[in-house]
Amino acid sequence: MKKLALLLCTAVFVLVGCEKEDPEKPSDTPTQIDSALAAPIQNFPATAEVIYDAVIDIEGHHYDAVKIGDQIWMASNLRTARYANGDWIPEEDFVMSFTKPFRYKPSGDFALFGYLYNWSAVMHWDESSNAIPSGVQGVCPDGWHVPSAAEWEQLRNYCITHSECCCNESSESIAKSLAADHSWHYSGKQCVPGNDLSANNITGFSAVPVGMFSYIDYPGCGGGFWAFEKMATYWSSSNYGWSSACGVSVNYSSNEFPSAAPVGKLSGYSVRCLKDDPPIMDSCRPNNLF
Repeated sequence: MKKLALLLCTAVFVLVGCEKEDPEKPSDTPTQIDSALAAPIQNFPATAEVIYDAVIDIEGHHYDAVKIGDQIWMASNLRTARYANGDWIPEEDFVMSFTKPFRYKPSGDFALFGYLYNWSAVMHWDESSNAIPSGVQGVCPDGWHVPSAAEWEQLRNYCITHSECCCNESSESIAKSLAADHSWHYSGKQCVPGNDLSANNITGFSAVPVGMFSYIDYPGCGGGFWAFEKMATYWSSSNYGWSSACGVSVNYSSNEFPSAAPVGKLSGYSVRCLKDDPPIMDSCRPNNLF
């Protein structure tokens, strides 16, 4: 009997001693995002319809988005060095090209400013489009596309027709509604992005004045990166002849957000992608383009 009891105790000891600990259970706490990949911290107004962490590019960069009318825009500039299929986009600091894709890295807060891209890099061999939606993925992540000139005009028309976007109730004074509330060069003019920055960005679009990349010797500017703190520039998917494509800009000293206009394809502009989900609409063309 004693032997039986001893055997039973030994068996229990072995079972208890050999029992494996439960594997560590996954935490209910969300995974901490690397600060270098996280969406930039921005002061969105209470009126903005923000979608946090709306998209992650192929390199793991996170982007918030903002809904403006029927459109959903990235709320910060694209900052990927690769296309969605993994292809590499070469970086340059001087060489420019009409046909070879290049990206350019401005100094400053990379999460906010992103890269500047020439038009070849933006399009990734896709055909030009002025449709709504453009149907051009180009450099954008899966599920997003490069906006056409007509889609930029759609954003412009939304702002013009909504009084909250219009400074002093002027339908032409909509630049402040799209401009971020920081980083702009000062201007003494009223209703411009460079004046009273706290009144900027009612839409949450958060255009930042990264400027552009160009070797053209504009008066007083020289080559390379220029117009930093003075202009936010963005590409469209719409072609404008052999050497130009349509782009838009916000200027620190202008109250207007003009329709898309021709830009040299070898220039470096920022990119804002549009979500593919909004419904397809009839194509339209800005009156001053084609």
